[in-house]
Amino acid sequence: MRRTTRRVSTLACGVALGALAINGISLAQDVEAQDLALQDAETTASDDGRTTLLQRLILGAGAEKIAIDTPQAVTLIEQADIDQAQATTIGELFETVPGVQAVGSDRIVGQSFNIRGIGALEASDESKIIVNVDGAVKFYEQYRMGSFFSDPELYKTVEVLRGPASSTLYGSGALGGVINLTTKDASDFLADGQTGAVRLKSGYNSNKDGILFSPLLALRLNANAEFLATGNYRRSDDFDTGSGVTLPGTEFDAFSGLLKGSFSFGAENEQKLKLSYQRWESDEDDTAYSQTGTIGAFGTTDRKTVDQTVVVSYENLGFDNPLLDLKLNLSWSDTAVEQTDSSEVFFSDSSYGYETWAARIENTFEAVGERYENFLTIGGQFSYQTRTAEDAAGAISFHPEGTDTKYGAYIQDELIWDQQLTLIGGARLDLVTLDPATSTSGDNQRDLVLFSPKLAALYKFNDVFSVFGSVAHTERAATLDEMLSTDAGRTAPNAISPDLDPEESNNYEIGFAVSVPDLLVDGSQFSIKTTAFHNDLVNMIETNPLATGGTSNPYKINIGEARIHGIEVEGAFETDVFFTRFAGSIIRGENTETGEDLTSIPADQVSITVGGRIVEHGLEFGVRSLFVADIETGSNPGPFEAYDVHNLFLTWTPEFMDMAALDGLELQAGIDNLFDESYQNNLAGDPGKGRDFRVSLAKTFTW
Repeated sequence: MRRTTRRVSTLACGVALGALAINGISLAQDVEAQDLALQDAETTASDDGRTTLLQRLILGAGAEKIAIDTPQAVTLIEQADIDQAQATTIGELFETVPGVQAVGSDRIVGQSFNIRGIGALEASDESKIIVNVDGAVKFYEQYRMGSFFSDPELYKTVEVLRGPASSTLYGSGALGGVINLTTKDASDFLADGQTGAVRLKSGYNSNKDGILFSPLLALRLNANAEFLATGNYRRSDDFDTGSGVTLPGTEFDAFSGLLKGSFSFGAENEQKLKLSYQRWESDEDDTAYSQTGTIGAFGTTDRKTVDQTVVVSYENLGFDNPLLDLKLNLSWSDTAVEQTDSSEVFFSDSSYGYETWAARIENTFEAVGERYENFLTIGGQFSYQTRTAEDAAGAISFHPEGTDTKYGAYIQDELIWDQQLTLIGGARLDLVTLDPATSTSGDNQRDLVLFSPKLAALYKFNDVFSVFGSVAHTERAATLDEMLSTDAGRTAPNAISPDLDPEESNNYEIGFAVSVPDLLVDGSQFSIKTTAFHNDLVNMIETNPLATGGTSNPYKINIGEARIHGIEVEGAFETDVFFTRFAGSIIRGENTETGEDLTSIPADQVSITVGGRIVEHGLEFGVRSLFVADIETGSNPGPFEAYDVHNLFLTWTPEFMDMAALDGLELQAGIDNLFDESYQNNLAGDPGKGRDFRVSLAKTFTW
């Protein structure tokens, strides 16, 4: 790969951040070690000081902990981040997360995800990155379409776990990692003593005349029950790129909504039951057939996309019982796409769909001694997924029908010794059955057993400095698409690939973390976490280079081995009046048999946010800059030039001002791509958006 000008900038930023971390260590060598338990973790920044993004609480199996004390690369995006971004798509939220980005296009149904070089236009995230909504398994794959359809306004947190180590808890084959999205709750809008709230929010963005209208109702029915209902309407015309070109097929109208009830009961309300229904819908006429990137030859189509999710969850925290911390999740997910009236004769009226029933149960057993805490988690998971396709012209060769059934069992043990050493070991077994529908020729059912073990450790020398590392293995079964697809563009279709071996990943990570309170200013907090990783991939599933028209060669084959390695840096410095946050990644990947660079590897990049606060007036403002290096390879033929994009933001929440008329008011304003930069990310199918003025106003009424 060729990385020149921006590579120097990236490395220079990395050196500067490293120097700042070393300086922080020297200033705090005399800080005594404190308790690693949650109650002390929450006050790591100091009793009266600010907390950074690395001190956000991570909810998972075992001991609750903050991100900086987790022996895995994890980032938590919170409600304030989502509001401030004024994002139209989920992918826009990842611009400040190291090693993570959206791929495809900015079209409303054209985005997928890439984590650490896993995920691209021709081989997207799909089964290589696990996506959950309130624990419900989300999955979609269709030719020239994205993989996840929803609205950022529905969520209060987005958690990103990078690397295959997350496979043990969430499912085999998470070669890139896991994305967990959590929807809003009524309690997020109700203070103690309040029984109801109505929130009205509207927004506008200039590129291209986009609007948002989002009403919300939150009710506290009694001390133990609450209910939330919210809906969102978004629309936009075709947007302009930085070069002033209008990108066709980017116009959209989308509706989304969420109904959610929560009920607490039992001693000290230690048991909780939640029920939710979520729906997202878009119905477009004459929209681009290819949503992941502009391909004029594919023409246009009328497309209706509907995504639905139902979740029933139960938890029993067992406050007085160390052997009880039970979680149960039942879900139904359905994504359906209907396409009609195509402008190109080779696309008939058709419909596509994925329906998934899933269940998950786990319990954590806690044991506490004089010098240790131990958390043993045992769980099981089941999913049954149906893939459907109907076409007026017959079976769809590039979207074969069938079912995918998974049974999983896992165990994880977390030991915290002397409040300094954390050891986490775990293993998972999955039985996967792929069963083609009767419309597929032959009996090609596959039964596979997949194994996903891991071992991770973190040692905290004191309250300032810690080191960590992990080893993880996972295996990914081929999808129905990979096993049964033939090349739709050939007059003589290729053979199917029923005997593909599972892809395997062996991942190694090592890193360090620094947390320094009261650095330079009383009440301030400096945190930084650096992770180096090395991922060996075996039995990669790729398109067969010998699958030429008129041959019987299989369309998909196992094509060898690959290696992906890199470094991620994430950190922040927070005071009451000033803050800066930074994230950077350098990732390399190659096919070790051919020596060629992998086309799914993102360019080197650094994100830097610098801002200020006027607390007494409820103001927060700043600039968020993204610097991306040049690179030869990507989803389209390269090379791709280096670029930098700068976004301004301002948040006004006048909660500290003694004016009743301003209570519950929130203003967000910003300018994305301030200098109207013309650019294209190497993993994108289209150039990026040009300058965009964004503003949103929300008002909450409570009683």
